[in-house]
Amino acid sequence: MAIKKSELYSSLWASCDELRGGMDASQYKDYVLVMLFIKYVSDKYAGQPFAPIIIPEGATFADMVQMKGKSDIGDQINKKIIEPLRDENQLTGMPDFNDKVKLGEGKEMVDRLTNLIAIFQKPELDFSKNKADGDDILGDAYEYLMRHFATESGKSKGQFYTPAEVSRVMASIIGIREAETSASTSVYDPTCGSGSLLLKVATAARTKVSLFGQEKDATTAGLAKMNMILHNNPTADTKQGNTLADPKFKKEGQLQQFDFVVANPPFSDKRWENGLGEDDKPYYRFKDFGSSPPSKNGDYAYLLHIVASLKRNGKGAVILPHGVLFRGNAEATIREHLIKKGLIKGIIGLPANLFYGTGIPACLILIDKENAASRKGIFMIDAGKGFMKDGNKNRLREQDIRKITDVFNQELEIAGFSRMVSVTEIAENDYNLNIPRYIDNQEKEDIQDIAAHLHGGIPISDIEEMAEYWQVYPTLKKALFEPLRDGYMQPLVRKDNLKTAIFSHEEFVAFSQNMDSIFQTWRSNSTDLLTQLTIGDKPKTIIQQLSETLLSQYADKPLVNKYNIYQHLMVYWNETMEDDIYLISVDGWKAETYRILVTDKKGKTKDKGWTCDLVPKHLIVNRYFQKEQDDIANLESEKETIQSEITELEETHNGEDGHFSELEKVTKTTVKQQLKIDNGELGMNPTDEELKAKVAVFKAYLKLHDNLAKANKQIKTATEHLDDLAYAKYPTLTETDIKTLVIADKWMTTISEAIKGEIDHISQRLTNRIKELINRYDTPLPTLEANTKALESKVMAHLTEMGFF
Repeated sequence: MAIKKSELYSSLWASCDELRGGMDASQYKDYVLVMLFIKYVSDKYAGQPFAPIIIPEGATFADMVQMKGKSDIGDQINKKIIEPLRDENQLTGMPDFNDKVKLGEGKEMVDRLTNLIAIFQKPELDFSKNKADGDDILGDAYEYLMRHFATESGKSKGQFYTPAEVSRVMASIIGIREAETSASTSVYDPTCGSGSLLLKVATAARTKVSLFGQEKDATTAGLAKMNMILHNNPTADTKQGNTLADPKFKKEGQLQQFDFVVANPPFSDKRWENGLGEDDKPYYRFKDFGSSPPSKNGDYAYLLHIVASLKRNGKGAVILPHGVLFRGNAEATIREHLIKKGLIKGIIGLPANLFYGTGIPACLILIDKENAASRKGIFMIDAGKGFMKDGNKNRLREQDIRKITDVFNQELEIAGFSRMVSVTEIAENDYNLNIPRYIDNQEKEDIQDIAAHLHGGIPISDIEEMAEYWQVYPTLKKALFEPLRDGYMQPLVRKDNLKTAIFSHEEFVAFSQNMDSIFQTWRSNSTDLLTQLTIGDKPKTIIQQLSETLLSQYADKPLVNKYNIYQHLMVYWNETMEDDIYLISVDGWKAETYRILVTDKKGKTKDKGWTCDLVPKHLIVNRYFQKEQDDIANLESEKETIQSEITELEETHNGEDGHFSELEKVTKTTVKQQLKIDNGELGMNPTDEELKAKVAVFKAYLKLHDNLAKANKQIKTATEHLDDLAYAKYPTLTETDIKTLVIADKWMTTISEAIKGEIDHISQRLTNRIKELINRYDTPLPTLEANTKALESKVMAHLTEMGFF
């Protein structure tokens, strides 16, 4: 059975636990990723002629397994595995598996490396049938590990990784998806880190393209090479070295030029000039821009390197700190020249705290040499407010990524978000590109109306600000408000009844029905698509079709933000649906059950029941065994009633003079023990009415506990019976049954509930706003003052009675 993405992630992340303690994340990532690499290339290429990577004899993962438990395991891994692989494939920065400081000495190192190898021996980590193309979960797992390593590495060591969400934005807006590409199309990243950004751009192309990258850090450059192989780009040309001082990609002594260039260079590099020739000889990257970049800030040095590395019609995208948009002196001169030359096509302001090396906000700058001479403006987007919190970092959501790329590629002007700014206007602002100068994204202030506070009523201006609602519900406004005086209205509906009045209004009902109809159309079309899923289908192709039709279905619909709707689909996709479709693409429509076996610290394996990934148990129960489920629910209800009666009895008789007062703790055992004593006393004093009452209460208490035990037993028996029925049902399911359970009961039900909640939230916002306005102006100031005076009089009267005045 295929492995789920989430299970692969957890297996790989478990390997990190074997290494934590001796080193930080920026170091142990190297060991884990190298192990992943060796396992993958061994499974995929060992013994294959003409493979893109050479696996020397004796240097496979299987050979590494034979080293488990050996006293010299670290030295053997280095000499027999790492060094042959490194030398045959020109890999750099491979970690030392015999490092006693990081891995421990003696038995500690042996155990640590043995356990690490054992993790990669798991059956679910068999990559022999893994195709490692754009849909491969292995590549996604690598991204997962890199992101988590970057998170744990901290500010100073997390720069080897560009967040995947930002990489996806760059890949979508640089123009490679629309371009006529071929194997000769070149994509270059001069500061490629682990290569994730370069690979995202390659994935966006219609065809295979040629990849080139340079990375200063030797270890990270090695990760980039391995990353290329893991993503089925073994011919990618990645080199190690200082891009500014020693660019490795040259032709006839000059910089090689590329069709597309992307980069996430180190922010504000203070040592960028180290090793650079005088006047940037022989490349002269800065000569036509009025000035060289300032010696203590390399942002424009990298930007101008990108410009110089682009072909005549080349396109580039670079991540830089916001300061490049407005800083003065030499940078202002360079910026002015870039603008006048028409090289900057667009600027996208990003949220703060997205990147692992810094918390400052950054921007994307799009360089486009094509049509530069005729460019009359720069398209700007302020996307600084669209993100979600993820631990101590911010992340772009799926809806943020999609909105940015849609708006940029179509050059859509949206108030407070995007705008085409003319070069003339920029020139009037001294070529300052600070986005807030051109886009006002400040939320409108909610102004308090003094006259309304004094005399009551809701300002018509506040009501008219909800105009988008009144366009959809044209008569609802009259049903909710009536004129009070010039410029002010008063509510016709009490606050308590406001929600009911809105939700039951015929226009609201019609809107809800229309929204439901829109979803049902998408659901029907999507069900037809999903029913056709078969082995070999690519999950990423499926989600592209589903999301495109969903966005199209909700485009231009009043009150509805189509990107919010899109987000619900994408969240569910990432959490569940992608795994499901991956299982179907590998195994077909099979609902296979398996036992959940858990091994404790003593090595004992316990059976924790069974499960099915594609068709969870509750779907089977809901569709086929509703009566049995209802019976259990009734038993649970009876149990709750008994528990309530027990609680009530305890509370009634647990006071100072209560029958349970002499018990240190009220339990079935303590009550039983005390009853035995009291029965003995009652035998000696049969006319003691108080003792009789106490005994009766104790007996009732124990009777309830007996009933509770009986109820628990009945529930357990019924639950086990239902479990057996469900388990026995799986082998009888037809492919049609499975499709109904998965598509209708699982996927579409979940998505429907999420989107319905979004639609409900639309009108809930209207209700909340009206309620807020009513509360704000409900009691005019004179009434408040009168009420205050009345209360003061009452207080004074009480104080006088008490003799204080």
